[in-house]
Amino acid sequence: MRIDERAVRAGAAWTAVAATLPYLTLKTLWLLGVPVGADDAAQLDKLFVPNVLSFGMDAIAVALALSFVRPWGRRVPAGLVAFPMWVATGLLGAILVAVPLSLLAGLVLGPEHAPERAPGVAGFSDWVTPLVYGGFSVQGLALITAFLLYARRRWAWLLRDRVGDLPGSPTLAVQRSLACAAAPLALAVATAHAYWAAGGKAGLPDSFSDYGSRGPQTMSAVMALMALAAPPALLALVFRLRPQGRLLRPVLAAWTGAGAMLGWGAWQLIMFGTTGTTVQDLRHATPGLLPLVECVQVATGLLILAAGAVALTERGALERGSTLGRGGAFGQGCEPAHAPAEEAVESAG
Repeated sequence: MRIDERAVRAGAAWTAVAATLPYLTLKTLWLLGVPVGADDAAQLDKLFVPNVLSFGMDAIAVALALSFVRPWGRRVPAGLVAFPMWVATGLLGAILVAVPLSLLAGLVLGPEHAPERAPGVAGFSDWVTPLVYGGFSVQGLALITAFLLYARRRWAWLLRDRVGDLPGSPTLAVQRSLACAAAPLALAVATAHAYWAAGGKAGLPDSFSDYGSRGPQTMSAVMALMALAAPPALLALVFRLRPQGRLLRPVLAAWTGAGAMLGWGAWQLIMFGTTGTTVQDLRHATPGLLPLVECVQVATGLLILAAGAVALTERGALERGSTLGRGGAFGQGCEPAHAPAEEAVESAG
């Protein structure tokens, strides 16, 4: 039985939109000062900036999901789709790895005792965490599925190309320099997160250690994995290692790992800089260690982004030139000939 790819893409995109609604509703209530699910409305004031930003991020996720199924989505400049989806893949992909690990840890080690709460830290009802992370899990699976099907049409050459098909160019030396700079930084980030995942507490604020839980340790383990996965994939691309290997595999590894490092590193820095409790806790930690690791994490993600974006943009330019030379009708050079008819079908839908 032939699967209707367009129907799957539409179903995944609308599922992603639906999965954002509980989170957006909760954030809206908190921003309006309604402490549903929280035990202290005053403490929510400290989370005002993170709540605004996270609301905006989920709103962008809705816009992305719609762009994957509406006709105008194929006319949006590639960067306006790829960059936010890169960050979204990193943030949601890390959650998709962390949630099963947390559930597995609960099965193996048994239920976790409720951690002692740090003075002045707002607590949340038991249903908040399952609602938020359950929604993120569904949203991540659906949004990434819709994007992969969208990318399959818009950037079809990613599926058929091999590593050796990447063009040589004057920028190759720059790409390799960026990749070589990113590799040791990523190793340092992976080492720090692996240490924290194993139970080490040096450099952690009180909210991550004395009052913490398995959650931060699990996320540190995921970050260590992401930091170890991305640089080798990028090095394979820029040094053309295994030239007969599929291009898509190292691209996915570098894309997800770098997105996770930048997304979660930037988010932690925002939390440190905008919530008074966290800043106060940092005074009792090794000075600057955790923020320093997060800064290095963000810088590593940006280095990988820069190198990968240049390599893929150059390859995409060749595809556009080739398609236009064959009389292709689309500026992106990746749409199949029947795309206009499909646009009409999607518009009618």
